[in-house]
Amino acid sequence: MGAIDQAVAARDAAAPADRLWTIGDLAREFGVTLRTLRFYEDKGMLSPLRQGATRLYRPEDKRRLQLILTGKKLGFTLVQIRQLLESGQTLEDPSTHQPAIERALTPAQLREQLERLERQRADLDSAISRLRRTHELLTDAA
Repeated sequence: MGAIDQAVAARDAAAPADRLWTIGDLAREFGVTLRTLRFYEDKGMLSPLRQGATRLYRPEDKRRLQLILTGKKLGFTLVQIRQLLESGQTLEDPSTHQPAIERALTPAQLREQLERLERQRADLDSAISRLRRTHELLTDAA
């Protein structure tokens, strides 16, 4: 976890449990679009309160969003992330008290994900190499 994440977590931990954030607040803080937040809501992964047309996000929504985004960074599908969120497991690192989606995974799931990401990296490395060769051929011919 980076220094910014730790600072945000410390601020949020000190915030009252009834603190609410607007969709714009969350979008800015997490660097996502409003559409992304609405998408996660449509998928049932976030459940903000409604005050008229205004979405109000609770600390639990922020925690879930952080887990969703971490899961995406780790290469998990939304289906897999939803299953983890709905598993009822504690998805928090006990030492930092921060959301840690990896804690809900079995060693087999971790190994599977590592293998999947390594295959994707190999595919990307191959594509990059091919495009570099083609670029060199085209620029040398020019």
